[in-house]
Amino acid sequence: MDDIEIRKRVLAANLDLVRLGLVIFTWGNASAIDRERGLVYIKPSGVDYARMVPEDIVPVRLDDGTVASGKLRPSSDTPTHLALYRAWPRVGGIIHTHAEFSTSVAQAGVPIPAQGTTHADYFHGDVPITRSLNQGEVEGDYEANTGAVILERFARNQLDPIAVPGVLVDQHGPFAWGVTVEQAVMHAGTMEHLAKMFVHGAAIAPRLRRVPRFLQDKHYQRKHGPKAYYGQRS
Repeated sequence: MDDIEIRKRVLAANLDLVRLGLVIFTWGNASAIDRERGLVYIKPSGVDYARMVPEDIVPVRLDDGTVASGKLRPSSDTPTHLALYRAWPRVGGIIHTHAEFSTSVAQAGVPIPAQGTTHADYFHGDVPITRSLNQGEVEGDYEANTGAVILERFARNQLDPIAVPGVLVDQHGPFAWGVTVEQAVMHAGTMEHLAKMFVHGAAIAPRLRRVPRFLQDKHYQRKHGPKAYYGQRS
């Protein structure tokens, strides 16, 4: 993948966040990684989506987080993205937003439970929530520590980031990812929709119900398992 192609894809992903209603103002960012060159391409910090062009996308070195070219500063969330890319080699794109419903659930401090088959089509289990960062973590390398608590949450329960392609950071908001940045956008949009359905469902019937594991497994595996049969053959 050449430099201009990945810049265009990352720009398109950032603009998709606006189109899908997942961000307002400059409240979010999308990135993609070129692992062959060791570069992460990410939205510039504080730049309005409406005036971004491919040349504004900032390439950052995966190993040390320094800017590889250009004069714009990368998103302030870059260290979180880098932490996840370093730990999860199959991840190719990452999204962070402050989307209304998924952020509301994160601020409430609860996961998005797997309550139905729509959820199970994309997430093999609950969308987990991290612990809160402590004062030392916030006052230290805050964004890198945000990545660390995400990784800690996945390690604790041995979660597969490909099967569970997103997380809520307690009192902060959602992060989502995918094998490609386009898939990461889809997962970010899916998380927001699942959070919305959870909030609406809880208003209708406050007593929590989870989808039975056998039904959850069926829906996830028919789309993503070794014998998946959803969709068309490639």
